[in-house]
Amino acid sequence: MGQDEGMDEVPEDWERALAVVAHPDDLEYGGSTAVAKWTAQGKTVTQVLATRGEAGIDSMDPDEVRRVRTEEQIEAARRVGVEAVEFLDFADGVLEYGLPLRKAIAAAVRRHRPEVVLSVSYRERFPGGGFNMADHRALGLAAVDAIRDAANRWVFRDLGLEAWQGVRFALLGGSPEAAHYVDVTGHLQAGIDSLLAHRVYFSNLGADFDAAGFLTGIAEEGGRAAGVEHAMTFEMIA
Repeated sequence: MGQDEGMDEVPEDWERALAVVAHPDDLEYGGSTAVAKWTAQGKTVTQVLATRGEAGIDSMDPDEVRRVRTEEQIEAARRVGVEAVEFLDFADGVLEYGLPLRKAIAAAVRRHRPEVVLSVSYRERFPGGGFNMADHRALGLAAVDAIRDAANRWVFRDLGLEAWQGVRFALLGGSPEAAHYVDVTGHLQAGIDSLLAHRVYFSNLGADFDAAGFLTGIAEEGGRAAGVEHAMTFEMIA
C-alpha cells in the first residue's frame, strides 16, 4: 500500500503535549487514540477543556450534565494514560472567539509548557462536508492564536506567567485540510475504550451509536491515506 504523496507523519521526537478542546468527548473522536500512543511512549499529555458540556443533553438539567460529563471526561482521559484534566468553565454552547478565551488558553500553555498542542478544527466544514459547530470553530482558532500569545512576553502580562516559546506545532483534528497523520496501529482499542467512557452522554442522544465501528472506520480511512493499518489524520500548523 503506497503512502499518499500529501500525507506526512507527525514527528514524535517530543515529550509534552497539551490537548485543548471545547467539550467533553471532543478528543475521543480520534485525538485520544493518538494520545494513547503517545502516553504509551512515555510522553506527558494534559487535557484542558473550555466547558464541561452542560448544554449537551437535552433531557437532563445542565447542572447534572455538568457533573456527569466532567466525570466521564476524567475517566476517558484515564483510559488513554492522561492524569491531568483541567476545565476552564466557560459556558457550553456559547463559546466566543475573543480575548477571554485566548487568555485562558495562553495561561494553560504557559503553565504546562508543551511542545505540541492538540485541538479541534476551526474550519467551517468537516472532511465529509458537514458544517462544523460554533464552539469548535471559536475554540480551535483561539487555541492556535493563544500559542502565539503565550510566546509573547508582552501579551497578557497580568497572568504572572513566564512566556513559553517552545510549542513546535499544533495539530487540529477533524479538519478538511489534514495532511499529517499519527500511526495508531495497536492503539485503536484504547481509543475506543476512551470514547465508550461517555456512556451517559451517548445513552441520551436518542439513537444507537456504534463507538467501535465509528472509530475503526476513521482509523481505517486514515490508514489507507497514510499507508498504514490505522491512522488518525490532522491539520498541522507550525
